[in-house]
Amino acid sequence: MQNRDQKYRTEQKYYLYLHDYLTLRNKIATVLPLDPHSVSPDGYNIRSLYFDDPLRSALQLKNDGIFRREKFRIRIYNGNDKVINLERKNKRGDYVYKESASITLDEYKKVLEGDYSFLLQRKEKLLHEFYIALNTYHFQPSVIVDYWREAYIHEWGNVRITFDKKLSAGINTIDLFNPQLVLEEVLPTELTILEVKFDSFLPDHIRQILQPKSHIRSTISKYVLCKERAIQHFKE
Repeated sequence: MQNRDQKYRTEQKYYLYLHDYLTLRNKIATVLPLDPHSVSPDGYNIRSLYFDDPLRSALQLKNDGIFRREKFRIRIYNGNDKVINLERKNKRGDYVYKESASITLDEYKKVLEGDYSFLLQRKEKLLHEFYIALNTYHFQPSVIVDYWREAYIHEWGNVRITFDKKLSAGINTIDLFNPQLVLEEVLPTELTILEVKFDSFLPDHIRQILQPKSHIRSTISKYVLCKERAIQHFKE
């Protein structure tokens, strides 16, 4: 894809079975360092609250195979309230651009309470556009997505190789910090999601280790998997 915005990165996703994950992880770990944010051998926990409009457009656009998609989410790490980010993920086929703005715990609570006025008092354009999504298009909290990420990094090409495990949907609350949050796993335990992200190029020695053609390439959406699991839960 030529002449694309330089902010966009390539993002490729694959399903790995347990044996393939263990084999590939061991190879990657010998040449790339683990992300310094990791808190255990499993990496670190990511928990996100996704937003959608009343028509579930984000869900439908993905299922309909629409080339261009955008999603708003609020994300935390390791259950901690020290870093709370509002993010918008823009996807154009295999190319992804993520925008981010930090918010406080009090501001997060205001969003859940439906008090959005503070968004216009902030200077970040992303927060102003989130305000429009909430007020004009009636976006609302949709589902919590939770998983553990084992991430390896490489400076050249700004490469991130991640293994995402224990993908789960929140099925009883929309509050990221609710101690009573109930999570249901959405994938078989033997499946891991491999994500390969890089800027303009993927170094050859990493490509040779990954051997992407030997894995199951998929247009995986964690949001869609978790939203559909939450919908199914309430039908059962």
